[in-house]
Amino acid sequence: MSSTPHTTEGRLGEVRFLTVAEVATLMRVSKMTVYRLVHAGDLTAVRVGRSFRVPEHAVDAYLREAFRESA
Repeated sequence: MSSTPHTTEGRLGEVRFLTVAEVATLMRVSKMTVYRLVHAGDLTAVRVGRSFRVPEHAVDAYLREAFRESA
């Protein structure tokens, strides 16, 4: 990976990761819907062991884009 330390590593400590269940609750959808969004590449996630963690900013970005498209 060739990312600069000040843009990636400096911010990683500030990133809040959510579980699939937390994302589903936040978005008011099922966990299966969240998994579909992750597998389709529509929602950024990090695989940790056998589970996924979704950066909170990715959920915000997805919802903003979805809102823009529906307006």
